[in-house]
Amino acid sequence: YRRLRAEETRLSEFNQTEIKAVLGSYTKVLFVRDPFHRLIATFLQGMGVSPSFSSFVREVLDGGMHNGSMAWKPLVSLCRPCLIQYDYVVMFGFLRQELGHLLRRAGLPAGSLLPELTDSQVQWTYRWLSEQMFSELSAQQKKELSHFYRWDLAAFPFSGSFLSD
Repeated sequence: YRRLRAEETRLSEFNQTEIKAVLGSYTKVLFVRDPFHRLIATFLQGMGVSPSFSSFVREVLDGGMHNGSMAWKPLVSLCRPCLIQYDYVVMFGFLRQELGHLLRRAGLPAGSLLPELTDSQVQWTYRWLSEQMFSELSAQQKKELSHFYRWDLAAFPFSGSFLSD
């Protein structure tokens, strides 16, 4: 297909046959992260102008699905896991283990290419941050966030997510 070589052609610009050909020629890897952790990271990076996490969450919820930033939009709306058959789904928090497996499957020496990842420290830190940030939210905000991310929570195994409760 001629358009496959064009710069910055979006997948949505192709017809179904072309999309199938393009996707079939790649190994598709999806990196996923607990949506509540994504919200915390976005807030801590200063991507919201809110003075508190609670007011930042209010901005996210008020903006809705269509007006939100890619930093906090539900993954299902961005990555279309129901339409695209990903070869690998890599969960944040298990990067060292999963990336090692992925590199070995690609025939690459996993040990020498991976940076030092301390998954257990990251998980502990996010657990602590989640507890702190979650306690700032009203019961209504918690309910609305769980609803906002319901498809992500259904599609991916975020077993320890505060939004799953």
